[in-house]
Amino acid sequence: MLYAIQDIIQGVAKGDFLAISKSITHLENQEQGSAEFVKNITPNKIPVAGITGPPGAGKSTLIAGLIRVLVDQGKKVAVLSVDPSSILHNGALLGDRIRMRDWYLNPSVYIRSLASRGHLGGLIKSIGDIVKLVQASGFDFVILETVGVGQSEVQVAKVAFPTILVLVPEAGDEIQMMKSGLFEVANIFVVNKSDRPEAQKFVNHLRQSLSERVGPRTELVQTTASTGDGVAELVGVINSFYEN
Repeated sequence: MLYAIQDIIQGVAKGDFLAISKSITHLENQEQGSAEFVKNITPNKIPVAGITGPPGAGKSTLIAGLIRVLVDQGKKVAVLSVDPSSILHNGALLGDRIRMRDWYLNPSVYIRSLASRGHLGGLIKSIGDIVKLVQASGFDFVILETVGVGQSEVQVAKVAFPTILVLVPEAGDEIQMMKSGLFEVANIFVVNKSDRPEAQKFVNHLRQSLSERVGPRTELVQTTASTGDGVAELVGVINSFYEN
């Protein structure tokens, strides 16, 4: 069922997310009337931060940290997490969503898992329409998390800005593999788990690689998401892409 956008906005303001959940399901399934509905909504200019990177980089823990900082700032946050699909029912395998469990009942936070349904590129076919709906629904900040399958996830850069690539200090070989994909489209490079040995050496190597990259502005941020270190700085860097 597709609700009127004003009803969705009012529901989000109250922390009642039923209307937006049903409308997202409608768009996800590309049901009748969804295309016309999308044409008639006007998205607000709010940050849509795309977070990608290899499995084990700590993306979900980092997102939980971002939520904490943003909620403390009085923001309403929507998180769209694209997961691999179950081979049995085509639904999302929730995976690391447990790391965000503290926020599921918070009236300022909306978290939705979406099944990839085998769609390549780390996202889903209807993600652009879903993001547009969320941008128009009264949220202040949108976080878009991809499946985490590697180089093929460049589609995130088409629907999110800035694109954030999360890496860990042991990711030296992965950088070489990503140079023709994610490495070229990312705006912010996050070295997570920066309390690990050899972290600074990896950061220096990554900074050198970025200095050789030709293209749009890039930023590098060090975080340790499990302790919250560097997460507030990352929020500031994301917001700086929207200041001009």
